Amino acid sequence: MATETHEDFAEPILPGKGASDYERYLRTDELLALQKTTDEQTHPDELLFQTVHQSSELWLKLATSEVERASVHVRNGEIAAALRLLRRSALCMQFVTRQLDMLEQMSPWEYQSIRRVLGHGCGFYSPGFREARRVTPLLGEAFDAALAAAGLDLVELYVRGREHEELYQLAEALVEWDERITMWRIRHYKVVARIIGAQVVGTQGTPVEVLGKMIHHNFFPALWRARNQLTTRANEEEAT
Repeated sequence: MATETHEDFAEPILPGKGASDYERYLRTDELLALQKTTDEQTHPDELLFQTVHQSSELWLKLATSEVERASVHVRNGEIAAALRLLRRSALCMQFVTRQLDMLEQMSPWEYQSIRRVLGHGCGFYSPGFREARRVTPLLGEAFDAALAAAGLDLVELYVRGREHEELYQLAEALVEWDERITMWRIRHYKVVARIIGAQVVGTQGTPVEVLGKMIHHNFFPALWRARNQLTTRANEEEAT
């Protein structure tokens, strides 16, 4: 007679460290060891500072990965699949931007003690930011190719958007991604200005004013110019 066995769901079955499969799959032992210990901290708010920036890098890693995958879908003519990924990317940027609120919970004076242990650390060296600058032009190139294949320019795409719904939605997804990056830059600039000032030199030796100038940069300037062209065209048509 066969003996019935019962699986012990409290026992992990995945390889690796950790007392449970949850901890092993997410590698929480390593993840939670990445922050400074209490003994290593120059100020308790270092945990806040590291948590915000480390989690930002994770969200940026996901966002840029999805943008890169979306670019491949666009080149393969799979616009709907690309749109789904780009919606995720935009959400990631919202999360990254919103959590900057936490940094403003630090005292501007007490932050100075943290600043002294950052070395030459600077957001310009963010791996996530570098990836955003790498993958975003690839998305733009894929979109331009799709637009050319449809025999359209940007203004005609918007004028005839109902006839080319997916391509129109893709254009708007690019604008959304571009805008979310800009909003992140704006928020980052304001956080820095609020904590260390807008007329000082940052940890990399770069004036904070440089951050302010970057908020005017667009990855897809043609898509933003198209708005002006559409308004001009509408005004001309109204006048005739």
